[in-house]
Amino acid sequence: MGWLFKSKNKVYKPVKDVDLSPNSDEFYLRANVKAPRMAGFLIKILAWISESRIFGAMLVYILKDENLVHRLISFAELDEPPLFVPCHPWEDHNLKEVKSISCDSSPPEKVQQALECLPPCSEIVGNTSCPSFQRWTILDYSRAYISGEITPLMVAKRLLDSVHESSNPSLQMSFFINQNAEDILKQAAESTHRYERGEPISVLDGVHIAVKDEIDCLPYPTTGGTKWLHKVRACVNDACCVKRLRSCGAILVGKTNMHELGAGASGINPHYGATRNPCDISKVSGGSSSGSATVVSAGLCPVSLGVDGGGSVRVPAALCGVVGFKPTFGCVSHSGVLPFNWTVGTVGILSATVEDAFIVYAAISGDIPSNKPTTSLPKLNFPLLKSTNSILNVKMAKYGEWFNDCIDDIKKCCYQTLDQLREHYGWETIEVTIPEIEVMRLAHYVTMGSECNAAIRSHLGKMATSELGCDARLALSIYGSFSSKEYLTAQRLRNRHMEFHKCILERADVIVTPTTGITAYPIVEQSVNYGDFDYKNAAALVRYQIAGNFLGLPAVTVPVGYDKMGMPIGLQFIGKPWSEPTLIRIALAVQGLCISSYRKPKVFYDLLSKEKGSQQPI
Repeated sequence: MGWLFKSKNKVYKPVKDVDLSPNSDEFYLRANVKAPRMAGFLIKILAWISESRIFGAMLVYILKDENLVHRLISFAELDEPPLFVPCHPWEDHNLKEVKSISCDSSPPEKVQQALECLPPCSEIVGNTSCPSFQRWTILDYSRAYISGEITPLMVAKRLLDSVHESSNPSLQMSFFINQNAEDILKQAAESTHRYERGEPISVLDGVHIAVKDEIDCLPYPTTGGTKWLHKVRACVNDACCVKRLRSCGAILVGKTNMHELGAGASGINPHYGATRNPCDISKVSGGSSSGSATVVSAGLCPVSLGVDGGGSVRVPAALCGVVGFKPTFGCVSHSGVLPFNWTVGTVGILSATVEDAFIVYAAISGDIPSNKPTTSLPKLNFPLLKSTNSILNVKMAKYGEWFNDCIDDIKKCCYQTLDQLREHYGWETIEVTIPEIEVMRLAHYVTMGSECNAAIRSHLGKMATSELGCDARLALSIYGSFSSKEYLTAQRLRNRHMEFHKCILERADVIVTPTTGITAYPIVEQSVNYGDFDYKNAAALVRYQIAGNFLGLPAVTVPVGYDKMGMPIGLQFIGKPWSEPTLIRIALAVQGLCISSYRKPKVFYDLLSKEKGSQQPI
C-alpha cells in the first residue's frame, strides 16, 4: 500500500542548508497525535484487533499514517548515512573547574572523591538548616549512622513497615514488584556492624537504594514489569551498576514497579498495580521508571536507579518532584540491564537532591567492563563545586516555539525560573531553532520500538502473549510493524539530528526546556486491570526528552515549582556529550534557588527521625 502515499514523501534538504537561527523559517510541527485514550474493555478489544493478521495490519497501517510515520519516516528521502550508535566525535572541551578521576579507582574511592568536590557542609542545604521541606539525603543518613542516633538495621525495619503500610486499601501505592525482607535485614545488619566497628565502607554504607525491575539485582528475578520474562531469562548475577553500589555498602531494598516492558509513560502496570503519585494518589507517577521515582518522592530511599530509554527517568522524576539524571550514552555500563533499547537506553539516577545524584553517579560511572562503545570513553571528570553560587556565564539555548508547547502552568513556572537564573547568576538565554523536532520524536519511536520488538519477540509464545497487559500487546503490534527500511531511515535521521545539535551546542553550554509538556494527570481506574493506551498524553510527557536518548546526550531535570493543583514541575537541561560536570553544577545552582519552595508530598515516610512518622492522604 506504500505507493498510495508516494505523493506525501518528505524530502529533507541537506543539513548545511537548514537555518538554525532564531529567525529561521523552519516550521514548528506540533506532535500530530491521532489516537484516543483507551482503557478497560475497549483496550482489550483494540489489543485483540491489533493481533489479527488482516484487521491488525490495517489498524496499525492507519495509525502510522495518521500520526505521520509514513510521511516523515517510511517514505522519506534524505542523503545522510545511518548512525547506529550515538557515539560522539565531539564533546565539551570547555569544562571548567573539574577534577579528573582515574578509571582504576574503586567505586568507594570515586564516592570519596565526589564528596571532596562538594561545597562545605554549611553550604549544602539540608533538613537541619532549611526551614522548608526537604527529603533526607545520603549525607543525612551517613551522619545519623556515624553519630549512633540510629542504625541501618533500625531504618531497614522502618522501611519494611512503611512499604507494608503503603499497600493498604486506602493507598495502594504499588512501589515495588519484589522485596525480600530477609535479604534487606541481612544487608542492614552487616552495615550496622561496620558502623559499630567504626569501619563504614563509604558514605553510601547503609543507605537505601531501590532498583528498577529492568536491572539485574540478586536475589530477585528481573521481570521488566511482566509476569513471564523472568521465566525465560534468569537473573544469575548483579548488573554492573548494582555491583558497584554493593561495593560501597549500599543496601539494595528491592525491585521497583515499572510500566510493562518500558512501553509507556504513565507508570500503570496491570500486573503489579498502578504506581501512584505521592503528591496525589489519584494521579499517575509517570514512567516507565515509576516505582523508582515514587520511592524517592515518598521518602523511602534517598536514591534509586532507573533506565531511561525515552525519558523514563526524567519524566517520572519531574512528575513526582525529584531530581532525574541521565548520563551520556556509554558512561554507565549496560551490563545486566534488559536489552529493550540497545542504542537509546541508559541507566539513570533518581534522587532527593542533586548532590545525591552526583554521589551515586560517581559510584556507578567510569570504565565499562564489557560491551564498550566503538569509540574510547573520555576521562572521567567530576565538578569542583566550591560553592553553590560558583557557576557564572552559562549560555542556555532555547527554542521558543518548542519551549512554549506545554500547558500554561508549566510555561509560567519555567519562565519564572529562567528569569531568576538571569537575575541571580547572570545566565544568558540564546534563542535558536531546533529543526524537525517531531521528525526526531518519530525516528526515536521507530528505533526504540524496533529494538524492543527484536529483543523480546523470540520469547513471545502464545502463553507469554496472553500474559501481557493489553497496552503492551498493542504497543508490540505497532513495534513489530516497523520495517528494516524504516529503522534504517531512523538511523539516518539520527545522524542528521546529531549535526543539528552539535551546531547548537557549539553556541551554548546547554539546551533548556521544560521537562514535560503536562503535569501528572488522573489515573483512569479502568486502566488498572488492563493497562492504559494513551499515546496523546505520552507524547506530551516525552516531548522534551528525545535528544537525550536518540542522540545519547546527558540531561538532568530539577524540580522548580508546582501547577495550580499542587503537582510538581521540572526544568530540564540537555548538555554536550560527556558534560556531566557542567550539568551537575547547573542543576545544583537551580536547586539552590528553588529548594525553599519544595513541599512535602501527601504520602511521605520519615525513616530517619527518632520517632518514625508518616504523612498519609486524608
